[in-house]
Amino acid sequence: MAPTTALTTDQANARLHELTVIDVRTPGEYASGHLPGAHNIPLDHLDTALPALKTAADRGDLLMVCASGARSATACRRLADHGITAATLTGGTTAWTQLGHDTHRPAGTRAPWAMDRQVRLAAGSLVLTGLLTGQRWNAARWLSAGVAGGLVFSALTNTCGMAKILAKLPHNQPKATDLDATLASLAD
Repeated sequence: MAPTTALTTDQANARLHELTVIDVRTPGEYASGHLPGAHNIPLDHLDTALPALKTAADRGDLLMVCASGARSATACRRLADHGITAATLTGGTTAWTQLGHDTHRPAGTRAPWAMDRQVRLAAGSLVLTGLLTGQRWNAARWLSAGVAGGLVFSALTNTCGMAKILAKLPHNQPKATDLDATLASLAD
């Protein structure tokens, strides 16, 4: 098993020119702003990318990035299980932008919403729908109760089923050619 490490935002910024940065967020999150030079390989596509990541790691250090550091730490552990050494960015892109470091967005793209914002909109809409529909049909209030229970479970387990569902929506999916191009650039 390969070792995993963590870099602070200042450490990563100082070494950015020598790191291969892999952003494991959804394409929507990535498009909303990412570290300069970062490649987008969503966490659920990491296994497909293992050969290219191995090649990239053989050339130099990998830095895994997400919004908070949780998904990138998971990615580092999965890579370590395959003998690939990688570091995670402590605090993720949230800490990166809070410290005023530069972020990039693809030219000509509309900034999609971050996954946590999509979850808040979906959860709030479902709760409101359940409450309003419950005015005429009492059983509809169970929708609100179900979402509330899901949010409590999400907080207690630090998982988010709604985010997993929303990540499957078309605007959160990488285009096959984008992922293929990313993997090809890492393998070169």
